[in-house]
Amino acid sequence: MPTLTAAPELYSDIQTLIIQTKQQTAVAVNAALTMMYWQIGQRINQELLKGERAEYGKQIVANLAKQLTESFGKGWSARNIAYMMQLNEQFPQQEILHSLCAKLSWSHFRLLISLKEPLAREFYAQMCVAETWSVRTLNERIDSMLFERTALSKKPAETIKLELQQLAEHKQVSANLILKDPYVLDFLGLNDHYLEKDLEDAILRELEQFLLELGAGFSFIARQKRIQLDGDDFYIDLLFYNRQLKRLVAIDLKLGKFKPHYKGQMELYLRWLDKHERQAGEQAPLGIILCAQKNQEQIELLEMDDAGIHVAEYLAVLPKREILHQRLQEAINSAKNRYNRTLLDSSTPECSQSGLDSKK
Repeated sequence: MPTLTAAPELYSDIQTLIIQTKQQTAVAVNAALTMMYWQIGQRINQELLKGERAEYGKQIVANLAKQLTESFGKGWSARNIAYMMQLNEQFPQQEILHSLCAKLSWSHFRLLISLKEPLAREFYAQMCVAETWSVRTLNERIDSMLFERTALSKKPAETIKLELQQLAEHKQVSANLILKDPYVLDFLGLNDHYLEKDLEDAILRELEQFLLELGAGFSFIARQKRIQLDGDDFYIDLLFYNRQLKRLVAIDLKLGKFKPHYKGQMELYLRWLDKHERQAGEQAPLGIILCAQKNQEQIELLEMDDAGIHVAEYLAVLPKREILHQRLQEAINSAKNRYNRTLLDSSTPECSQSGLDSKK
């Protein structure tokens, strides 16, 4: 007798059901494990509050780790128990943690609790959920100091916090969170002397790595995109599309310092793209001017953000981490000072006069 096989459609439907159920089960198990770790950490933290000496806490954890390992095997070392305690300390609100558990694994949380800055933890957690980052991607983004560079592109931490609130409420990533400054392009392998064409060639050669540096959701569309206006030809260096933002993104590469007339050039590109390339359901195109050096005061006076243009520096050679961190910290402090000056300038004359009158 010939062997009877299931109809292809039947087999495909059952195969899909099995795969989906396994995935849902894995997510549910992961979420339950993480919540269990949080509860264990909470219980131990409560117990340690009763102790008056640090040695008391160490001994409690060491004894507990030994007992749990004997009963349940690997995974219950003193170090892992310490992670559980940190999880409870750094994510004290159980409801928030529960919502994150559906998207993030225990390995994600291990990386997140290693961060000292609370806002950085919130930033990376929200970005992980929104962009479905793997553990490897999260680790790469932390190593590339994405949080610090995002802080540079806008005023201070208050702006990022507002963006994160908007992200949590509307489940949409804004341009302010995706666009960076500076972009680290050390993987291009450029020497001390190169032209704009060399920079462009290197980016296309290392396109996959460049897309990772740009951030999630970017896809490459064109190089030297041709624009015709009144018989004249213009060329956009690089054209991308971002699925998260639903926007075309034009990139203009510049070797030297930012110059004010770059704004007019990019505005021309963006208006042409808006008229001829923008499709239904898309947002207005964005522009990124990548230059070796920029003058923040000029950029603020030109109101580049209002024009949908992001000016960012790029680093062809990555300096030592401590130097990069120092540079980023200086820029963040400068941004905070500008923010404070803005608050001071926003005080109305009426309020100032009222304060004077009250002293009379």
